[in-house]
Amino acid sequence: MPLVQFTRRFSMAHRLIADVTSRCAVPHGHNEFVRVTLEPTAEIDFGESNYAASFARLKSRWHGFVDRSLDHAFQLNLDDPLLGFFQQHEPHRLNQVLTLDGDPTTEALVIALWRKLEAILADEALPFRLAELAIEETPTNTVLSRGLSAAERAWSPGGWCDRPDNSINDLLPAETWA
Repeated sequence: MPLVQFTRRFSMAHRLIADVTSRCAVPHGHNEFVRVTLEPTAEIDFGESNYAASFARLKSRWHGFVDRSLDHAFQLNLDDPLLGFFQQHEPHRLNQVLTLDGDPTTEALVIALWRKLEAILADEALPFRLAELAIEETPTNTVLSRGLSAAERAWSPGGWCDRPDNSINDLLPAETWA
């Protein structure tokens, strides 16, 4: 059965604090591409629509999430002192702060976005399963997943990643992310 693949670009900023010697300890940004590959779980409607679901239906919520929530978000470790700054001095910007348990590496983001897209696919009742998710951080660095291990499923990057809404953290009430 043919796989369906689509890509979306977003800009982001992050910093990594677990490795104090890392160049990434200073806030910086990337222009990233997230590429999603879906595998149909239902038969194609041959002779009629000739697909299991349209590109428009498949991409609508996911691209909306990427455009409204991921694009220009600042990705932070929940233990990063910068998070306290935003909470105290710029709480109106918390909807632009993506948080993770641990450093916001591309590897961690792939796991969190895999789980977010699974939640969206289930909520939309789309007849597809996520086969592959890749994030190109730079033209020379890409992180690719073809499924999540038991450890990756057990890790809790934040409850936001398992909800089919536009949330990127658990700092704001759920209705904020509708």
